Amino acid sequence: MSELKKQLYKELEIKNAAMVEGINANPIIFKNLALGSKYQEQIHDLFEMDHETHAGIDFPSGFTSPNGLTIGFRWDRRSQYEIKLENGKYYLTQKGQELFPIEFLSRPKYYDYKTSDGVEMSHIATYNREGAIFVAYSNECSLKEKGQDCLYCNINATKDTYAEKEGIFWKYPKQIGETAAAAYKDGAKHITITGGFIPERREVEYYFDVAESIREHTGLEDFNGTAVIGAPLDFSVIDKYKDLGYRTIAMNIELWDKNVFKSICPGKQATCGGWDNWVKALEYAVEVFGFGRVRSNIVAGIEPKQSTLEGVEYLASKGVICFAGAWCPNPGSALEGHRTPEAEWHLDVAKKVSSIFRKAGFTYDQLYDCSAAPTTLCHDIYKIEDSLLPVFKDKVANF
Repeated sequence: MSELKKQLYKELEIKNAAMVEGINANPIIFKNLALGSKYQEQIHDLFEMDHETHAGIDFPSGFTSPNGLTIGFRWDRRSQYEIKLENGKYYLTQKGQELFPIEFLSRPKYYDYKTSDGVEMSHIATYNREGAIFVAYSNECSLKEKGQDCLYCNINATKDTYAEKEGIFWKYPKQIGETAAAAYKDGAKHITITGGFIPERREVEYYFDVAESIREHTGLEDFNGTAVIGAPLDFSVIDKYKDLGYRTIAMNIELWDKNVFKSICPGKQATCGGWDNWVKALEYAVEVFGFGRVRSNIVAGIEPKQSTLEGVEYLASKGVICFAGAWCPNPGSALEGHRTPEAEWHLDVAKKVSSIFRKAGFTYDQLYDCSAAPTTLCHDIYKIEDSLLPVFKDKVANF
């Protein structure tokens, strides 16, 4: 087991670097990959996470390492990491040297289905692995109209780039309910609902209709849903989301330093009562949803590391699970062309955040239930330390 964990941490290091630096690949190597049938294709549900846009070019959503870590594909032709095809097999390489063979992610069954009004379910809810599905109800954010977009965000630019090719559109509650039912029948067990700011902050009415539709179509009273919202000025709104049937709630503060928050997230500053109100809203949400049932996120790499870790630790002490995902200077965002810190910086953050989570007493199930995708570095570290990956069962079975 000790040797296996060493191998997994090496794969985790490669995963982190490949996600931070992106992965080069000649699109022609995917021509015969059976994307959209056997293997899961990349669909732009909220943000463009590739380091350059590629409208009209199809890519896989990701692949697995030899011992089962999920690695997302982020295209970057400048990267030292590259996927190559040789003798019918795909490999991840670094500076031309083979690291390991890869297996692309299988496509879920519900991707083959359509809603009753003829929309492909794959464009209603994307599959984020291990039973987690993700709904971006809107690829527009009203903060843009006010000139208050978060500077790292490319939600509106993503729609402008891919709307025609991928049919990015508003998702209706019935479409979400039908898709959730098909996905849950296919093994899904968690759903995240998110999107841009709705004009006049009418999110709660929409989330009510979505929750009602999911319960109706799945037959589940507790459908294990996460509602992602902006911090409200009236905290009683948070109680409503609990009453609607969402198991967890998320309010992403994005930056811990107050001044950086104000500069980078002008819309969240103006619309959500500022940094202090955001923190108080998160603390209140724990009173309503419970310890480990409230999530936030910090975009790691924009502010100093110590500031980010202070935020994660403070919120953890209050019962909030705050992830610190690596900042990707997204195409179309105001910070496009900037540099995120080096891969080693982000790996260190992930290890320290995981330690904070452990110290606070958060379980893997709590991390799973409140996150949009159970494939972050923190999830992986828990899986390695607690022997939760399938490879550990295989090793025991073969012992």
